[in-house]
Amino acid sequence: MNRIIVIGLMLLTAFTMPPKKKITVWLIGDSTMSAKEVKTYPENGWGMPFVYFFDSTVKVDNRAQNGRSTRTFMEENRWQPVVADMQEGDYVFIQFGHNDEVKTKKSYTTEDEFKANLVKYVTDTRSKKANPVLLTPVARRNFDSTGHVVGTHDVYAQIVRNVAKENNVPLIDLDKEGQALYQQWGVDKSKLLFNHLAPGEHPNYPQGKEDNTHFNDLGARMIAQIVLKNIKSLGLELGERVRR
Repeated sequence: MNRIIVIGLMLLTAFTMPPKKKITVWLIGDSTMSAKEVKTYPENGWGMPFVYFFDSTVKVDNRAQNGRSTRTFMEENRWQPVVADMQEGDYVFIQFGHNDEVKTKKSYTTEDEFKANLVKYVTDTRSKKANPVLLTPVARRNFDSTGHVVGTHDVYAQIVRNVAKENNVPLIDLDKEGQALYQQWGVDKSKLLFNHLAPGEHPNYPQGKEDNTHFNDLGARMIAQIVLKNIKSLGLELGERVRR
């Protein structure tokens, strides 16, 4: 009987999967993704709740910065340190567009530059045998007079889709899925996802705030959950590391 138990244990050991290699998920992007300072709360980037989704084999390193475009993120030497530290098997989630598309901002990049920069991020990531994931700029809360969501990223979001298709990169469409979420919640209820505050409601914003771009805690969590859902539906290996 003891021999049978020993043989059984040996067989179980033989078929036990080796422990997963530890990896890093790098987040690069703008203010809708970035971690916030206490002085800006309750504003949250979706990268903040995202860090809690995974088991101990995953480290999420959020390098996203407010106001950055694909160009300025590189010009400020924010990308090269990521490339230098990137390891085989890591993931890089790339989400830009909010600041690239605005011609009045210093961060503006032309459509051709935006595409070329995205391709560089993908190419550099793959050169380190890591896994790029492209995300369209997350939708703003923008309703027309009839209560229908109207897109504000149509051109630059489509460039992201095109780059993903042309380079066989997994795509998470936060423009389309964000719009669908806001439409589902409606004109008034969707305000609960954003940094909307009445005067005197929060000490950080004594005059109040009506921000239809940046999320509060609830909105950040809802967008992070959309990202998580896509990780699973795309069949990324990262989905096997979600905290049980």
